[in-house]
Amino acid sequence: MQIQTGILTISDRAARGEYDDLGGPALKAAAAGYDWKVVAELLVPDEKRDIQRAIRELINKGCHLILTTGGTGVARRDVTPEAVLAIATREIPGFGEAMRMKSLAITPNAILSRSLAAEVDQALVICLPGKPAGAVECLSFVVGAVPHCVKVLQAVPTSC
Repeated sequence: MQIQTGILTISDRAARGEYDDLGGPALKAAAAGYDWKVVAELLVPDEKRDIQRAIRELINKGCHLILTTGGTGVARRDVTPEAVLAIATREIPGFGEAMRMKSLAITPNAILSRSLAAEVDQALVICLPGKPAGAVECLSFVVGAVPHCVKVLQAVPTSC
C-alpha cells in the first residue's frame, strides 16, 4: 500500500512570511526517504480552527497519513495537540510515549514535548516538534509502526 502523505506546518511566523518554513521541507524529504507519496503540503498559523481545517483538507485530498510540525511545546500559542484531539476519533498514545522516551536520551527538554498521534477520519495524524531536526528524528523513532497503523485505519470494517 502506497502511503498518501500530507505535510502540515504550524507556525505563526512562517505563516506571516517572517521566515522560511524549514520543518515542512525536512518532513517531505523524510517521507520520500520512507517511500511515502507526499500528496499536499500546507502552512497555517497556530490557530486551532486553521489547524483543524487544514487536517480535514489533507484528508479530503486523500491523505492516509498527516505529519504536522510545530505547536507541540508548552508556549501559550502551542495548540496543535488540542486542535487535533478535538477532531480525533481517538489518540494513539504509544507514538507520543516513544518519541518522548527516545528524545529524552538526547535532550532533557524532551519531557516538555506534547507530540502525539491520533486517528482522524481513518487517517493517522502524527504531531511532531517544530524544529526540523527534531521532527525528522521523532518520526524516525516511530516509523516502524506507521505502515501497519495506516493499513489498519484504512481497512473497511466488515459487518457481522
